[in-house]
Amino acid sequence: MTATYETQRAALAEVVAIPVTPFAEDGTIDRDTHRALLRRLLDGGVRTLTPNGNTGEFYALTPEERQLVTELTVEEAGDRAAILVGVGHDVPTAIASARHARQLGAQMVMVHQPVHPYVSEGGWVDYHRAIAEAVPELGVVPYLRNPLLEGARLAELADVCPNVIGVKYAVPDAARFAAFARDAGLERFVWVAGLAEPYAPSYFSAGATGFTSGLVNVAPAVSLNMIEALRSGDYPAAMKVWEQIRRFEELRAANGSANNVTVVKEALASLDLCRRDVRPPSKPLPAPERAEVAAIAAGWSI
Repeated sequence: MTATYETQRAALAEVVAIPVTPFAEDGTIDRDTHRALLRRLLDGGVRTLTPNGNTGEFYALTPEERQLVTELTVEEAGDRAAILVGVGHDVPTAIASARHARQLGAQMVMVHQPVHPYVSEGGWVDYHRAIAEAVPELGVVPYLRNPLLEGARLAELADVCPNVIGVKYAVPDAARFAAFARDAGLERFVWVAGLAEPYAPSYFSAGATGFTSGLVNVAPAVSLNMIEALRSGDYPAAMKVWEQIRRFEELRAANGSANNVTVVKEALASLDLCRRDVRPPSKPLPAPERAEVAAIAAGWSI
């Protein structure tokens, strides 16, 4: 029987939460706080989690820490959420991470954009094909940040790897997304707006059915309110949420997203949910901006 990946596809048409990775005072991963933050997401109604995403500081973690984050997430979620594990780096490392995720019982992997100064379109296909073929039981979701990649390349990949079922599309161009999705096959894949709530309304209008979120760590209800509005086609309601989170996301996006993770952790710290610590090349916010972030989080009546 040919796998259909229906459960995995449904899990992508959701608020796809990217949990933070909290650090203890000594700089190690704070396991208890990590579990508590995951429980807060689950209790808040989140049903899809991505350990080792960019909001989780994927590139600042060691291989052992990335394994730990995956293990903690799978254990804490149990059957309450689908798990989409972030994998990447060189091909053998990505395959090892994907197989580790499979061994733990995760349902899907998200393949980070290849970190290489020279990425050809054919090489992009080869990179993802090697990973997808290593874990045919898992749904595979490329994380696409390359505006030059053609939709036909994704279709080519899926022709040989039917477990490539969705795309986290993170090019900040709604028209480009609409064209790419149709060139690749609009109904063939689940399209996840990979630039979170600020881009979700425009990307949903072009065919996305899920979006990723770092903000959801702070205010799960806010993110869930947006997706419910988008699902019902109530774009005025969705844009009310958009206005509600606009300044928070502007702070995250400023200076080339330098403080993308920092702002989320600062909001959590203002709520006494975790330490504000981030790892280089990120850096904690200066005091004046901390106050603004805390005021925004308090205004959400969390």
